Amino acid sequence: MIRLDKYLADMGIGTRQEVKRYIRKGQVLVNGQKVISPETKIREGEDEVSMEGRQITYASYEYYMLNKPAGVVSATEDAREVTVIDLIRDKKRKDLFPVGRLDKDTEGLLLITNDGQLSHILTSPKHHVDKTYYAKVQGCVTEEDVEIFAQGVNIGTNDEEEWTRPGILKIIKSGEESEILLTIQEGKYHQVKRMFEAVDKEVIYLRRESMGELKLDKNLKPGEYRALTEKELEGVRR
Repeated sequence: MIRLDKYLADMGIGTRQEVKRYIRKGQVLVNGQKVISPETKIREGEDEVSMEGRQITYASYEYYMLNKPAGVVSATEDAREVTVIDLIRDKKRKDLFPVGRLDKDTEGLLLITNDGQLSHILTSPKHHVDKTYYAKVQGCVTEEDVEIFAQGVNIGTNDEEEWTRPGILKIIKSGEESEILLTIQEGKYHQVKRMFEAVDKEVIYLRRESMGELKLDKNLKPGEYRALTEKELEGVRR
């Protein structure tokens, strides 16, 4: 059970103080009856809560798959930039955040949720969750690069070593502009770009394709999103 004021605040109706005022003014109905006490206990999934004719369904957790577009930052809020949270227009929770980060110019799969435990599992290097990226690379990617990536790459600068874990590099097309898939289990700052810089090549386009068992829905255009299916959520939790 949950207090009525917390129920409403969690669902983004207002701050805790604002929703208390709404309740005391008789603007909130529980099972069709006016309730003026913010401390009223609500049974999730059983009691019906509404305000000004709008039914407010409680969601403890939300999970969205977003195809992040370029030009949007992986943050919960930003005074100057559009964030990935701004793109989730029909969210119920106000405490959503992106699981991990994608660079501003990187596209692709991003999980948006308020499930902190799941986020930790997916992003902590000790859990060895595969993350696969598609990239266009300026320069000819070779089998020698495949072997280098398989050993781990030194992406450090100024004589300071910083080694990545081994990555699985697959060449789709090799030439002046190559296309590749790269699977890694970390999320170091600009990691994919820095790995290719270490072998004298430049990433000119980058898109995340998958994270663990969760794969980007090809029907989602950049900037579009949808809720995870139960099957996808079960797979991610595994």
